[in-house]
Amino acid sequence: MKIILLLAVLASVNFCSSSASAGSPAAASPERIDPDSLRAVIKAELVEEILDGMRAVHPTAPSVPESIEFAGKTYRFDTDAMYERMDRELIAFTYMHTNSTLMLKRSTRYFRMVEPILKANGVPEDLKYLMAIESNLDPKAVSVSGAAGLWQFLKSTAPQYGLEVSSEVDERYNIEKETEAACKYFKEAYAKYGDWLTVAASYNAGQGGITKRLNDQKQSSALNLFLPEETSRYMFRILVAKMFFTDPESFGFNVPKEDYYPYREPRKVVTVTTAIPSLPDFAADNGVTYADLRNANLWMLGTKLSNPSGKTYKIIIPTVK
Repeated sequence: MKIILLLAVLASVNFCSSSASAGSPAAASPERIDPDSLRAVIKAELVEEILDGMRAVHPTAPSVPESIEFAGKTYRFDTDAMYERMDRELIAFTYMHTNSTLMLKRSTRYFRMVEPILKANGVPEDLKYLMAIESNLDPKAVSVSGAAGLWQFLKSTAPQYGLEVSSEVDERYNIEKETEAACKYFKEAYAKYGDWLTVAASYNAGQGGITKRLNDQKQSSALNLFLPEETSRYMFRILVAKMFFTDPESFGFNVPKEDYYPYREPRKVVTVTTAIPSLPDFAADNGVTYADLRNANLWMLGTKLSNPSGKTYKIIIPTVK
């Protein structure tokens, strides 16, 4: 309202200025309002109103907590370095609107899918937040380096953890199998480091790089290492991700639960050991479209499954609503 009144005054001033001649009493009056000064006042008021609106829509980032529990271990933020590194990621999560909102909406579906697999492998459930940092919970995510899927395996390393990557099949997009592969990595790294946050750092920087730095810097935890910025921030992003998904409202995100994308149990799972000459025909025979079939089985890359080795594949027939 204040801005509207000021604009009305400015319009009146401009009208009077244009109507008065150079020699008129109005032009010489000491009471005349300077339009440029008024414009500056309006600009300042407008900026303040915009900021007030932003504050009302989005509060400030959460304060750094005294500590956080992650994978059974408590981490404290009682030094300047720990406090500031955590604070930076809290701010980043708070104002990363598009990705943060989409991650929240996707979380019900994909956490529901991976949590039982983590549990069955003896991996702490908190490691699911690593998946959020890796891919923003986007099962189709592909990085600039070619890492793919929710867990972002590289094409070169995927076979080491049991994932097939070929012209027709890319199991980096098979949520069950890529999660099993991630668990295999986690357990392998934990046997070496004995600390889950260091395991997470190695997922980003590689075991070779983390091991060398631990030895060179004479430390037992990656948290105490001098690291490249990406890996240094990576560990704190995971900690903040846990806070974010646990209490999104504290970050200013008020997404109604009914707006979260649901997990739907498959209508059935078909096991095949032979070739499928036409996946569109296979989809039709099972009462779904080819598009629905592909969206439920992103690991299938084309319109056929040759399967020359007679490998066993599980194909999800989705519940479509």
